[in-house]
Amino acid sequence: MFTAFLIKYAEIGVKGRNRYLFEDALVHQIKFALKKCEGSFLVHKDQGRIYVDAQGEFDFDEAVESLRHVFGISGICPVVYVEDEGFEKLCGTVVGYIAEVYPDRNKTFKVNARRARKNYPKESMEINADLGEAILNACPEMRVDVHNPDIMLNIEIREKIYIYSEIIPGPGGMPVGTGGKAMLLLSGGIDSPVAGYMIAKRGVKIDAVYFHAPPYTSEWAKQKVVDLARLVSRYAGPVYLHVINFTDIQMYIYEKCPHEELTIIMRRYMMRIAEHIAKETECLGLVTGESIGQVASQTMNSLIATNEVCELPVYRPLIGFDKEEIVTVAKKIGTFETSIQPFEDCCTIFVAKHPVTKPNVNIIRRHEHNLEERIEELVATALETKELIVAE
Repeated sequence: MFTAFLIKYAEIGVKGRNRYLFEDALVHQIKFALKKCEGSFLVHKDQGRIYVDAQGEFDFDEAVESLRHVFGISGICPVVYVEDEGFEKLCGTVVGYIAEVYPDRNKTFKVNARRARKNYPKESMEINADLGEAILNACPEMRVDVHNPDIMLNIEIREKIYIYSEIIPGPGGMPVGTGGKAMLLLSGGIDSPVAGYMIAKRGVKIDAVYFHAPPYTSEWAKQKVVDLARLVSRYAGPVYLHVINFTDIQMYIYEKCPHEELTIIMRRYMMRIAEHIAKETECLGLVTGESIGQVASQTMNSLIATNEVCELPVYRPLIGFDKEEIVTVAKKIGTFETSIQPFEDCCTIFVAKHPVTKPNVNIIRRHEHNLEERIEELVATALETKELIVAE
């Protein structure tokens, strides 16, 4: 029955003279999302509206599911197009629409007409009244309720006439790419994929870096992270995942530094390496899944110690979330089941029994001097041997 979708957006509507840039970005993201769907689609703008027109047969459920992953969309409205062949024909089409979409007609309704084409012979209020009368004559069990109707029947008079009543919720946010690009430190845990989703929702394009430590972490652990990147890419678009072999660096830190400081010092070198790649790929910041106090390396003192090695800003979308809130989002976006697969990452393998929770930056720096003999060489090797995987 439905041949098109009207795409609603929220925040984009308050962007003033720059709104067209955000609309164009949203159109681009919609086209990308629908590429994998059965059928072909024409995505176009028309007088402050964005429409997706199906060009022939298509899988309705598949198209809706793809659109529900596009940031910037607040609502997806399945639409029926009608050629303007007179008001009587429109009344018959509207009655048929109600009969097919709402087989249980013991409902209240309101007609909401919008006459974008001003040469149409009836004004909006007249269209509302006359269509309402036609519906009541055909469906006497229905009732009008102008304040809180069960069915809001929208009629838009343009070159064609658009009929829709359902609004399927979209993910909201801003179109990916309108907020710059950032580098996500992606592990196999629950938090970092959620952080990637959250920052992408604000329009930020994300690349990612993963620190692999064979043989202490398996190929299954690496594949788990690739799978998580693919799940995030459903919302964020293709994710360029940089895989760093971190084993030699970790072992050298383990050998040369106090064990209670292992996590902090390893984290500092992860941030250095991630920032190096971020600058090479024109990212404007780093993104982590850290939340204050969740583990020893995420206390305020520890975050100061890791921030200290970075020139780029570090964004932490989950900073005020508790674990339950993070898990709720992970389940919503489909990453939770993958995240809890029992493959450990390099951070959990080398965690100290009694990690320092209030590291002193000056002391940390002094202990990092123990690494001077080989650390630059090891970091250079890790960067030279990194693997790039495109997750989409």
